[in-house]
Order: sequence, then C-alpha cells, then structure tokens
Amino acid sequence: MTKHIFVTGGVASSLGKGLTASSLGRLLKARGLKVTMQKLDPYLNVDPGTMNPFEHGEVFVTDDGGETDLDLGHYERFIDENLSRGSNATTGSIYSAVIAAERRGDYLGKTVQVIPHITDEIKRRINALAGEDVDVVITEIGGTVGDIEILPFLEAIRQFRLDIGRENVAYVHVTLVPFIGPSGEQKTKPTQHSVTELRSRGIQPDAIVCRSEQPISDDLKRKISNLCDVPVQGVINAADASSLYEIPLVVHDEGLDNFLCTLLHIDAGEPDLTAWRALVHKVESAKRPVRIGIIGKYVTLVDAYLSVVESLNHAAIHEGASVEIDWIQAEQVEGLLAAGRLRDLDGIVIPGGFGERGIEGKIAAAGYARDNAIPCLGLCLGMQVMTIEYARNALAMTGANSTEFDASTPYPVIDLMQSQRDVTEKGGTMRLGAYVAELQEGSQVARLYGRTIVSERHRHRYEFNPRFRSRFDDSDFVCSGASPDGRLVEFIELTGHPFWVGTQAHPEFKSRPDRPAPLFAGFMTAALDRVEGRNPQLIDLDKALDQVS
Repeated sequence: MTKHIFVTGGVASSLGKGLTASSLGRLLKARGLKVTMQKLDPYLNVDPGTMNPFEHGEVFVTDDGGETDLDLGHYERFIDENLSRGSNATTGSIYSAVIAAERRGDYLGKTVQVIPHITDEIKRRINALAGEDVDVVITEIGGTVGDIEILPFLEAIRQFRLDIGRENVAYVHVTLVPFIGPSGEQKTKPTQHSVTELRSRGIQPDAIVCRSEQPISDDLKRKISNLCDVPVQGVINAADASSLYEIPLVVHDEGLDNFLCTLLHIDAGEPDLTAWRALVHKVESAKRPVRIGIIGKYVTLVDAYLSVVESLNHAAIHEGASVEIDWIQAEQVEGLLAAGRLRDLDGIVIPGGFGERGIEGKIAAAGYARDNAIPCLGLCLGMQVMTIEYARNALAMTGANSTEFDASTPYPVIDLMQSQRDVTEKGGTMRLGAYVAELQEGSQVARLYGRTIVSERHRHRYEFNPRFRSRFDDSDFVCSGASPDGRLVEFIELTGHPFWVGTQAHPEFKSRPDRPAPLFAGFMTAALDRVEGRNPQLIDLDKALDQVS
C-alpha cells in the first residue's frame, strides 16, 4: 500500500518545508522507491497563474499545462520526476470543485459544509496520487500551523491517518530554533509552541525538523524530544547549508529517512547517494566565476526567476563554474547602457514576463548583446524581444513590435495567432504545457539537444508572426525550430554570433542539477568562452553537448 508523508511548518514562513520535502523525496528515491510529491496551498486563488510575481514568485508549469507553485520546481529537480497539475491544489480549486458538485446536485440536497465536504475533497486530491506504481506520496501543506486558512487541510490529513491506517502515514513538522544574540542561546520555545498548536488540531508529529543557523546540541534535541513527545531519533537538525543541494545529505546524516522508513515499515536498502555526493562536491569545488546579467521585470523578488537561476547553476556546475547573477531592472537598461554596465557581463539572459513595462529595456539589451558578441539567451518573451530588436535594427522594419504592446504597430512581428484569438474569445488565454518542436538539421539548437525532435514547456499568448518569416529567412536570423505543422516558430538563432539564441518555450522548467537544460548548457559554454577571452565565431557545440550528456 502507498505510504503518505505529510510535511507541515510552524513559527515562520520560508523555513524550507519545500526543500525538506524535496530532500526527503530524493533520499527515498535513492533507496529505489517510487516517489511522487504534492503541494496543498491555503490561498483562495484557483491557481497561481494570475498572481503577482512580486507577491508569489515564479509560476511553475507542468507538462500537462498546470500552473503551479514554485515548490513543484524544487520537487522535480530533486526527485527527477515530471509531476502533473494534480500535484498542486489550492483552497480556491477545492472550494470550486465542491461548489460545482453542489450545483450539479451531487450532494442530493444535503447541507454542504467544511467537514465533511471540503475535507473529503482534500483527501480525494491526496488519494489521487496514490496507486500500485507509487510507493510514497509526500504532501507539503503550505502556510504555517496557526493560520486560519490552513485548518481544513490539517483536519483532512488528521482524518487521513484514520482512513488508511496509522502504519501508512507519517507527519513531519518543520520548525525554527532561533539563536538569541544577547543571551547567546538557541531557544526551543518557538518549536514547543508550534508543536502544541499542531497537537491542538489532533496531529502529533512523528518527526520534527529543526531549522537553525548553527547545529543544535544533543542536549537541545533531548529537550525537544521530551517536551514535544517525539523520539529523540525523530528530532532532526537541518542547520543552514552552503548549498540547497547539500540538504539531502544533511537530513540523511541526521537520520530522517531511516527513521521514517522504520516508522512506516518500508523495507528498502540504504540510499545510493554516490551521484548526489559527487554533485555536491562539484558545487563546493566550483571556482571559475562567470557573471550573468538577468534582464527582468521582477528582479526585486528573485523567486520570480527561481527556475532560471537554478538552470544557470546546473549548467555552471557541470563546467566547474560559479554563477554571479547581476540583477538588472529592465526599465533601467537604456540608462545602464550609457554607463557601460552591460559591457562587463559574460552573458545575458532575457526571461519571460507579461505586460509592457520594461519592454524597451529588454529590446535594448538584446540589441547590445547582438552588436557586442555577448552570449544571449531569450526565454519566451525574451525570444519575442530579440525578434523585435532584429526586425527594427537589422531589417529596417521601423516601429516593429508585438501587438501585446502596440496594437497599431506597422510590423506586428509578434502577434496572437487566429486560433489563439478564437480560444481567447471563449475564455482560454494561453498555450500551456509541453509542446513538440522540430529543429532544423545542423542548427545550433539541434546540436545542443543532440536530436531534431524536442519537447519543452510553454506559458504564453503571443507568437512569432509567420506573415513576416520570409523577411527573416533572407537574413542571418534563423528560425531553427518550429511546431510540427511548421506554423509556429519555437527557436531562433543568429548565424555568426557566439550565442544569440531564443526559444518560445521555458526550458528552465525541465533542467536538473545533474542534467542541465541543453540551451542553458550551450549558453554557459559560450559565456565561459567570453570569460577566457576566446570569444570564437561559433561556440564549441560538441563540447557543450558533451556536458549535457
């Protein structure tokens, strides 16, 4: 029978519940178990797709088109499994499902209440991930114990243990052990209060993961054990680590996975962490600095570009390099160009986004990279601004733009396709999820991927306008990848440039720490060539491909 592990948090947000859950998933998978993961979020939005990036951070997209919480990115990167929209549920989506069922008459006129109807829907979402092909489901509960929004979720997971048997469920509670400077002590009282609050909801944690700046003593562990009624083996210290990829090793050394396997009667051998330890060693030994500018609209909240940053780190790790991110506000680019700030960058990434703000700055950055042979990678909107820049400045299409930003542009090189106009009128808005593309034989992108048929995830409304493709085809601008029917341009590149490549997709969503996304690998190779002053006419694509494989 599928085992379930629920991860809750207390005291403060951003303690690392997602990374703790992801690390546990990595350790269990390393034991040969089949693991999947889920995030239950207490906010009323149906999904994070319409939420402000400054408030929520990145929207992570799954293969099946789910717009989900950024923690699913951590899950996928750690357990190396593609998750689905079923791996993220919100209070909004749960209430929407229950209300829709009530309107259909599914409840036969009964009074619809939080208990049992909302809690039953939550349990249904959890059960949906279980099955014969899944050994363990790890479910993270968003928010912190004590939040009013979290109560239905806590009640649901309390009932869940009763439903499927105590031996099949474990509760892991992540909490804070702060260091109080004036007294020079680490304090357990926040942990005690958090566990008391959790127990008042009917849940006794089986394990407590104590977050702290410095390691806590065995005496403190015993104190927490005694006061919180948790075996001392279940008191796990996750002190701050130098790298997030070190966390699985930290919690394994503390014995979390062994403790839970014993508790849940999981018969599995010791985890094979050889490859993961080698990865951490690469991270710790990376010495070659490479400076990458990210030209963004939401740079004041770095979580808005979390997968982009991690993909850069993945590519750098395999080159023995260490990325230094220069966060550049897109609205300020034109002023920064005059000041020469972009001149010292080794590479430029132009990530996705929505809306007109900062667009001219992104276009200027794409042009500067093209004119000065600086490696440039455009992602989604990034590819679109690269197209606009080339149309304006290389093809003499004055005023070229996207109809998203200028409905009356004389050259709408980026536009809504008719099929998208139709679905927009019916309520749909975007191309979401994984789509297949065919790459041009011999192109840079084909050599980086090592094949001509690829699949990447999308999240956008606007496309390269095929009406203008012939104008580009007669230039050094190469449409090097397209949809199987040839209608939609998916990849672009520039002949004779070290690396000026854009994609309508978001390859950052499929990058892994031990298997970097091919475009990021190629971009990093080109950036390091610039660091070392070689700056060849074309990047060593075979070398980049070796790094990916």
